[in-house]
Amino acid sequence: MAGRTSSAESLLTPAEVAAMFRVDPKTVTRWAKAGKLSSIRTLGGHRRYRESEVRELLAGNETKADQD
Repeated sequence: MAGRTSSAESLLTPAEVAAMFRVDPKTVTRWAKAGKLSSIRTLGGHRRYRESEVRELLAGNETKADQD
């Protein structure tokens, strides 16, 4: 299928990402607009986030929190 991400790449909704970071979904949208997190737009215009990228960002945040 053309335009599709790698065969097994999972995509997450803003609400799913927000739950992982314990923030509001609007915060996730702001992160995407700021370039902190890349998003994919569905045909309907909804944002989706690559699970692998989200987990990398989450791991980085946990490491940073451990250092504080």
